[in-house]
Amino acid sequence: MKTIASQRKITASADGSGLVSQAGGLLLKETLRVTGLDKTLSTQLERWRPLRAIHDPGKVITDLAISLALGGDCLADIAMLRSQLELFGPVASDPTVSRLIDRLAADPIRALKAIRAARATARQRAWTLAGHHAPGADGELIPIDIDATIVIAHSDKDQATPTWKKTFGFHPMTVFADHGAGGGGEPLAMMLRPGNAGSNTAADHIDATRLALAQLPQQRRRQVLIRTDSGGGTREFLTWLTKPGRRLAFSIGFTLTDDIRQAILTLPTQAWTPAYDADGQVRAGAWVAELTGMLDLSTWPKGMRVIVRKERPHPGAQLRFTDIDGHRFTCFVTNARRGQLADLELRHRRRARCEDRIRAAKDTGLRNLPLRDFTQNQIWVEIVALACELLAWMQMLALEGQARCYEPKRLRLRLFAVAARLVRGGRRLRLRIAASWPWAGQLVAAIIRLQGLPAPT
Repeated sequence: MKTIASQRKITASADGSGLVSQAGGLLLKETLRVTGLDKTLSTQLERWRPLRAIHDPGKVITDLAISLALGGDCLADIAMLRSQLELFGPVASDPTVSRLIDRLAADPIRALKAIRAARATARQRAWTLAGHHAPGADGELIPIDIDATIVIAHSDKDQATPTWKKTFGFHPMTVFADHGAGGGGEPLAMMLRPGNAGSNTAADHIDATRLALAQLPQQRRRQVLIRTDSGGGTREFLTWLTKPGRRLAFSIGFTLTDDIRQAILTLPTQAWTPAYDADGQVRAGAWVAELTGMLDLSTWPKGMRVIVRKERPHPGAQLRFTDIDGHRFTCFVTNARRGQLADLELRHRRRARCEDRIRAAKDTGLRNLPLRDFTQNQIWVEIVALACELLAWMQMLALEGQARCYEPKRLRLRLFAVAARLVRGGRRLRLRIAASWPWAGQLVAAIIRLQGLPAPT
């Protein structure tokens, strides 16, 4: 049935005033304020501020991070903030932004160190304000997930090379702190590497872990569970993790060797116990068992345990040559002394959430490295980490329930992209959000919650 209602013609003109797009960006501005990241960055980057410069380098970097959090993917996208002076304050011009990136890239070691120091200080403040919502506040281990990813380059950029996936670009290594089922995660380290960097390079895993641990509040550094895939299952990395005095728990994927396959074949039926699904319930067609006592681990770290998972592949899955008796096997190693095998295996498998964090980072500027020089793109990757942290801290401090798990796309569609009107009166600015916006109440409540938090003194 066709409707006979007429559609009123809409005309457009560019003469509106007092209007603000991306009004939800106020959440990010308030997050900067309460964590003190804006002031800390300004202090750390003071040496890169030229004489008589108008724009503070810390403000420029945080503006870039906000533009990425709002959906930008290049330096020029900072223009979305420049046109809204009342909401975002004075924003540097494109040439000023480019010159700052060049100055930072000319001294990358000190510049990265300064930005990372500001991030660590702000993280401690954010976790303190979050209270029981902060990672590790319940006394449990904080999962720290390490994984590498491919970033494709579509032009000949500095140190872009063919990758192991037969693409062309870069192979950065990322480290994320997992907030658990009730939240998302935040980046602790993002190391830009050439495209031909290895997936199982122990030196890179050690460097990434060092950077990640330095980002954690001091009182949380003994409360860490390092998780990686089999790329981290090297003797050198495991030996480093278990060095006396380090006190790090680990759960790391392990390659199926011939010795492990032979041990699997000799396992009696009663050695297998049912595995759990993501909800902690028994999963049909999946089992776990321990192989530690059946292997020669004398050259590996003391106390390392080897646990194997057996499962029936899902319908349509391609069996591998190494699969035995129609089952697929995977292994991981851990130094956990207590816990049921199924619980330990489920804890290890939850490292797959790192893939979600990487996907969110690629939606927040990591998908495209827009600059030519490698050192410039190192600075860019650090700004991507800042943007991801702003989103994570905002969700942890201001949102409730399922909204804590929103990925960047949903945050932008529901909370950031709303338009509003700025109204002046009584020496105050009031942001009036459309009452018909479905998530207006959630947005206003989140802003009020952030504005009720004190800024660091």
